[in-house]
Order: sequence, then C-alpha cells, then structure tokens
Amino acid sequence: MWRRTIIAVLLFLGLALGIPVAAQEPTADEVNRIAKQLYCPVCPNTPLDVCETKACEDWRAQIRDMLAEGQDEQAIIDYFVAQYGIRVLAAPPRRGFTALVWVLPVVGLLAGGWLLMRVFRRQERGPTRPLLGTGQDGTLPIPSEYLARLEEDVRKG
Repeated sequence: MWRRTIIAVLLFLGLALGIPVAAQEPTADEVNRIAKQLYCPVCPNTPLDVCETKACEDWRAQIRDMLAEGQDEQAIIDYFVAQYGIRVLAAPPRRGFTALVWVLPVVGLLAGGWLLMRVFRRQERGPTRPLLGTGQDGTLPIPSEYLARLEEDVRKG
C-alpha cells in the first residue's frame, strides 16, 4: 500500500514540477513551414521546401535540428539571414528600401486605374473639339483645290 502511494506521489510531483519530457522530433510540416520562407542557396528562385539539392537537404536538416533544440521560427530565419545574407529570404522584408517591392505594385495599380477611369470618362463625353474646324453653316471647310482634285480623280476612276 505504501509502495503504491509513494509511486503515485512521485509521479504526481514529477508531472507537477515539469520534469522534461523527451523532446519531440519536429514534423516535416514544421520544417517545411520555415523552409518555404527561404530560397535554395544553389538554385536561383527555388524555395527550399521543394528543392532537391544536397545543400537544401542539409539546410532542412539544420532547420529540423534547430527546431528540436527549441528555437523558434524567427530565430531560425534570422540565423540563415545572418549566415547567407538577405538573398536567402523568399519574401523581402517590409522595411527600408525593399519596402518599395511591396508598395510599388499597389501604387502602379492605383495609377493605372486612375488613368483608365480618365480615358473612359473622356470617351463618354465624346470629342471635346472637332479634328477640323467647322464653317459657319456647320459643314466642314474643305479647300476648293482639294475638292476639285478629288472630283477629277473620281471621274477618272
């Protein structure tokens, strides 16, 4: 009886005090979630999670090890940026000069929409002035020499 009670108390105290449980191995999804945010160091513009080179396998293994050590996602990404530079990031950071990458497409879309709206409004109003000036009776003034030459050309065929 005392033996069972002592074992139960020790188990309860062990759980309550947070005796370290064996670290769980990070899943492939956890590794790939971070790997998606990094580019392959060898292949240009290839995300780390889909690249099959040896370098990418090594990087994914390193990510797995860092996750197993308890490092968080941002710390791992910061490590790779510190080691290999900002070019390893799949998406540029939204600060400094690289913020233009995020802002310029929006500005371009807004400017394009504004230009299209102006063109459509102008077409709805019709031409604001005729291409040729009109005479007092509303007809187009055509020079008499041109009319004579046109009639002559029509007669000749």
